[in-house]
Amino acid sequence: MSGETTPVANDTEHEAELAENVYFGNFHVHTSYSFDALTNGANTTPADAYRWAKGEAIPAAAAAGVMQIKRPLDFYAVSDHSEYLGVFKKMQDPEHPASKLPIAKEILSKDKKVAFDAYARVLDTMTPGMEDPALADPAIMKPIWQEVIRTADEYYEPGKFTTFPAFEWTSTPAMRNLHRVVVFENSVGVPELPFSTNESEDPQDLWKYMDRARANGATLLAITHNGNASDGLMFPTATADGEPLSAEYIEARIANEPLYEVSQIKGTSETHPSLSPNDEFAGFELWDYLLAASTAAVPEHKKGGYARQAYLDGLSMAAEGRLNPYKFGLIGDSDTHNAAASVEEDNHTGKFGFEATPQKRLDGPLPGDEVNNRRVREFSSGGLAAVWAPENTREAIYAALMRKETYATSGTRMKLRFFGGWNFNENTPGNHNWVEQAYRDGVPMGGELPAAEAGKKPVFLISAMKDNAGANLDRIQVVKGWIENGEQREAIFDVALSDGRSVGDDGKVPPVGNTVDPDTATYTNDIGDSQLSAVWTDENFQLNQHAFYYVRVLEIPTPRWSTHDAKALGRKPREDLPVSIQERGWSSPIWYTPEAKYFAEAVVAEQ
Repeated sequence: MSGETTPVANDTEHEAELAENVYFGNFHVHTSYSFDALTNGANTTPADAYRWAKGEAIPAAAAAGVMQIKRPLDFYAVSDHSEYLGVFKKMQDPEHPASKLPIAKEILSKDKKVAFDAYARVLDTMTPGMEDPALADPAIMKPIWQEVIRTADEYYEPGKFTTFPAFEWTSTPAMRNLHRVVVFENSVGVPELPFSTNESEDPQDLWKYMDRARANGATLLAITHNGNASDGLMFPTATADGEPLSAEYIEARIANEPLYEVSQIKGTSETHPSLSPNDEFAGFELWDYLLAASTAAVPEHKKGGYARQAYLDGLSMAAEGRLNPYKFGLIGDSDTHNAAASVEEDNHTGKFGFEATPQKRLDGPLPGDEVNNRRVREFSSGGLAAVWAPENTREAIYAALMRKETYATSGTRMKLRFFGGWNFNENTPGNHNWVEQAYRDGVPMGGELPAAEAGKKPVFLISAMKDNAGANLDRIQVVKGWIENGEQREAIFDVALSDGRSVGDDGKVPPVGNTVDPDTATYTNDIGDSQLSAVWTDENFQLNQHAFYYVRVLEIPTPRWSTHDAKALGRKPREDLPVSIQERGWSSPIWYTPEAKYFAEAVVAEQ
């Protein structure tokens, strides 16, 4: 469906700050200070991670040369696992107290079986009540955490490069992923220790920790990720006993978790073909596993594990007169465990240290262990968080995160704008001062449409520009979800198409084409457009229906990292992996909540 411009007369003011710049970076980054990074080959430090993000070369694992990003990032946060933070790494220092611990000799053993068995025993202690008191000794942990905070402060260059103190809380009940990355705006009031799953696997206890930190002067938020590996636990609609989520739970989740990391190395979790069977692009870079290292166990439940379904479930709760816990914005991120967020397909360095070479990534790091080798091959490259902010500072970027003026990409640096409103009149992307007018007359991505009069329909302004060093654009789509007569509905609208294509009578769009040469791992920009824009009106809008809208932008096909690795080895691409992918971006949604008078009318009508 193409966009239309509908003049609207009323004037609604919006208080959003004019965010003139987009900044790209990562918040989900591990180094050897994470227990599972060190034991899987990493030897990098938090300082190495910040140096890499600024464009410096750092050593790769296993004497595999260096890792260096082609274009520096704007912001970076090292978020190592809080469980036994840095203790394994400090065992390498004979002067550090951690090196004197009884298990240190086994962890550092040259015999891989001895080291792995010791590591497995440590994993067994990472549940509430099972903590190893020696490894979690505050006398060891506190100085390491303070070092992590201090390093973030030392590498912060306001206006040029922004860092944040952070950690990852690693709740994994029955190998189901409930992890959260916790990001502090600055080092003021940061607790003496991060919160770990040794204390609790319940997110509500993490939120209580966050409240205590705020009472101490800290400013912080949590970012969920990898619902695809949660077996439906990430976005619940009821308690484990089948009871409705409490208002206390929902309010705490809303207050603490404004964002979801929708695309990263362990796959993309926008939606799944089984949840969105009519979405031809729903199968992008899926990673359909639980976190058990010894099996290829897959999640039984997709519902509760993907962003779009969570948005729909949130609308259903709102339509029942309850709070919506799932009004979260979107970012992309990495989850690297070697300090270097592997966001460039043609500069891929893997997730773990043991993936340091193309051969290890394609053939698998563990000879004879095809279960885990396949999981590694199916890793994606890292994604990026894109943030609209007036300047590159902690305060400005953090404020943008809280208001959800963010979008996710699968690693590309496309520029994406998305506004919704009732009174844009003749404002269109590309007009003089169109962005300033859009802020004045509407809301940006992450916002809520204000109330409107009967007969009005929402209008959306969308602009997408290709990555300056990347591929042309294929299309812009608007994804809409809504509640109709108590039922969840979703639809996808192709609102801007490259190369003069149009939507056919059957609702389908001809493919943009594919210029990828598998043998050379190259492509050309002979297809697609460098910029697309749309003014789209939702002609099917109903004032009494809860709804959300977000934008998805697709690039033309480009070689996947595995195709680049195959070329480096002089091989043909593997037949069990895609030769090319369509990199993409996802905006944070814009929501619509009916006014009470319209909502009441809808409830009466349904009865």
